[in-house]
Amino acid sequence: MVIPHLLSTIGKRKLNSMRITPLLAIALATFPLTLSGCLVKAAADVVTAPVRMGSKAVDLATTSQSEADENRGREIRRREARLARLEKQYREEVEDCEDGDRGACKDAEKTREEIEELVPQVPLEPR
Repeated sequence: MVIPHLLSTIGKRKLNSMRITPLLAIALATFPLTLSGCLVKAAADVVTAPVRMGSKAVDLATTSQSEADENRGREIRRREARLARLEKQYREEVEDCEDGDRGACKDAEKTREEIEELVPQVPLEPR
């Protein structure tokens, strides 16, 4: 290797009309060590990359508790809105039925059945 040879000649020779100072000699001596540190870091990055990629995939594939809570709240609000629309539709059909529209009476019965199916899926709000 060239560096040990340079270190043995420190102070005795000039290199291209420039004298090798003790500080430069130390820098030259420690250069391979710093380079090996970079190589170790790169090797560690390569080795840990599959683990990091695997954990990222797990994060993307799973649902956190807060995400599950948000999804449940969204679904409950959707059901509540559907129930409100059905109740309004039922009131209108009952009113038409009372005015003598037999078709509205049948429609009101179907709407009431749909409301009865939906009510158990909507949680009661505490008062």
